[in-house]
Amino acid sequence: MKLGLLRFCHAASVVLGTAALIGVAGGVAAQTRWDLPTGYPDSIFHTVNLRAFTDEVRKATNGQLDITLHTNAALIKLPDITRAVQTGQVAIGEILLSTLGNEDPFLEADGIPFLAVGFDQAYRLYQVQKPYVDQRMEKRGLRVLYSIPWPGQNVFTRVPWKSLDEMKGVRFRAYNPATARLAELMGATPTTVQAAEIPQAFATGVVAAMITSGTTGVASKSWEFSKFYYRTSAFHPRNVVFVNERAFQRLPKDHQQIVLTAAANAEKRGWLLARETDQESEKTMAKAGMQILDLDPALGKALLKIGEQMQQEWVKRAGPDGEKMLNQLRTPK
Repeated sequence: MKLGLLRFCHAASVVLGTAALIGVAGGVAAQTRWDLPTGYPDSIFHTVNLRAFTDEVRKATNGQLDITLHTNAALIKLPDITRAVQTGQVAIGEILLSTLGNEDPFLEADGIPFLAVGFDQAYRLYQVQKPYVDQRMEKRGLRVLYSIPWPGQNVFTRVPWKSLDEMKGVRFRAYNPATARLAELMGATPTTVQAAEIPQAFATGVVAAMITSGTTGVASKSWEFSKFYYRTSAFHPRNVVFVNERAFQRLPKDHQQIVLTAAANAEKRGWLLARETDQESEKTMAKAGMQILDLDPALGKALLKIGEQMQQEWVKRAGPDGEKMLNQLRTPK
């Protein structure tokens, strides 16, 4: 797949988004308006995919369901989006699923290092985890519409990184409980920084290293504050798009089906975009002057040991469902 899909989604968003009102028969304005907050900027492929999703819904309902996308935490900060959708402040939202790990450790499975490395394993984890996630979100009054992974998480540093000792005391960006624990086990100091705040956090010395995707690295222009990018593909955390169940049930049945169909299309498209943007991000960063490197073998082994420890800790926190899911994941299909 080529970069053309990403560009096509951008173009479709621009063209379809130009209409302020799309009338139904007789020119009637949209009957239902939803706000959709996300914590990520417009350039991120997740956001591009969200725009394509909202455009498809708007077009298929002839404007009767109009979803307005609010990017880059402009409407609601990412940590507050789940609660906002639960309470009906907004009808629909997008979050990083593993940020709910403090409330329910099971939901951070996709953020555990080296549990599922690479897109194929990440998709397998998603299929196994999905019924458990759906059930948990339903108890919150939420319906999961679709879930898309980030490219593999890799380490960004200001200086060369050869051993764990060099990470001691370094202020390390954390964005969920799992990355905070990873930082601790590496000897670093975890510091919570949301995606939209990365450039400022590095510029002001709040953090000096991070683990994130190349996609986020490009969006934050990481070459302006970090010169080294180490491939680990440690895990593929997923974003989820979900809707308030009561708001969903208030829609006409045909509109409900349109939303579900558009969500299925977005999920399929999003997984393809994730793979594509992963390759393009490394090219962009290298062109900008970053060094794209593989880990020193000894450092790689040390990180794998940390991953094993975190997996054992996670199973204990996640309880019976965690153990059951892990057994399913490790059982050949």
